[in-house]
Amino acid sequence: MPQDNQPLAIVTGASSGVGLHTTNALIGRGWHVIMACRDLAKAETAARSLDMASGSYELAHIDLGSLDSVRAFYAGFRARGVPLDALVCNAAVYLPLLKTPARSPEGFEISVATNYFGHFLLANLMLADLQKSAAPRLITLGTVTANSEEFGGKVPIPAPADLGEFQGLKAGFKAPVAMIDGKPFKAGKAYKDSKLGTMVMSRELHTRFHDETGIVFSTLYPGCVADTPLFRNAPPLFQKVFPWFQKNITKGYVSQSLSGERVAQVVADPGFSQSGVHWSWGNRQREGRKAFSQGLSIKATDAERSRELWDLTAGLVGLN
Repeated sequence: MPQDNQPLAIVTGASSGVGLHTTNALIGRGWHVIMACRDLAKAETAARSLDMASGSYELAHIDLGSLDSVRAFYAGFRARGVPLDALVCNAAVYLPLLKTPARSPEGFEISVATNYFGHFLLANLMLADLQKSAAPRLITLGTVTANSEEFGGKVPIPAPADLGEFQGLKAGFKAPVAMIDGKPFKAGKAYKDSKLGTMVMSRELHTRFHDETGIVFSTLYPGCVADTPLFRNAPPLFQKVFPWFQKNITKGYVSQSLSGERVAQVVADPGFSQSGVHWSWGNRQREGRKAFSQGLSIKATDAERSRELWDLTAGLVGLN
């Protein structure tokens, strides 16, 4: 349990990678962190590997791919009656080798269900808890591959992120539908689309709730964390070559520990109190470079499309 006046954060997907190192960085800033994870034994082992003090964190089960699990997590937290200072929507699955879609318990394609739908539901449920804090923030991990304003978002393998006219969502997003745009399944694109969805979500949260609640809603791209466990289901050759390529060719590589520090900055530091911003340190890393507000493509900022996507998603996750 957090001590009196100790800020409290929830970090989803905190058992490895960026989420784990964000947890560690927040603890170093004096925060208490709830590590919200599917595998609690794995999370405990990971926390011990970084020598986190046992009283500085706690574990709570959540499977973002299951709407029932999200609601159960929310109910457990709400029963405590404590304010929440920050929610970090970090958890993600990336399954590029799938030839046919895996499905959530509700029947939704698993990348969109986990990365987007689960966080959409969780964020909406926890708005009231965040409002109890004096300076609340809701931070969402974005990616350059979902922002077509940047080179990484234009890469055509397997295809750039594109939600089309939301045909798949309008059709109910269950079998045989597996893509938000209603087109044939492409596993890598499903991941990109899901991350674009979360970036749109954050902007729409800002539009709908920032003035009313004072919650700071922002997204960030901490750099290319090329050796994160997110890529554990990618081809072995990719796992070997991709970090080398990012370190030596693109110069975009960021370590897991640095990525965690950057997320913690956006969560906790006064310089990141502006809402509705996508923070970035650039695609080519430079020592000492400060974060800046990165523009997003029209796919993420068009107001009418954002409202439509919100309404469709709210219906599918049961918020309407």
